[in-house]
Amino acid sequence: MSGQWKVAVDRDRCIGSGLCAGTAPDYFALVDKKSTPLRDLVDPDEAVSDAADCCPVEAILITDPTTGTTIAPA
Repeated sequence: MSGQWKVAVDRDRCIGSGLCAGTAPDYFALVDKKSTPLRDLVDPDEAVSDAADCCPVEAILITDPTTGTTIAPA
């Protein structure tokens, strides 16, 4: 597995619940009422995968940028 994770948000799917920003404020912010990752590549952190797992519409996708393997949501 690579040393970093790729973070992506499907802004069309996002409903702006804010759970991601509340769960992982160092990684997500609400911009125009939609989730936005603060960085595209991040060091592995349980808060990031928790944010993806708690998204009510599964708008957050965490992948291994080398292999494309999905890390979260579970």
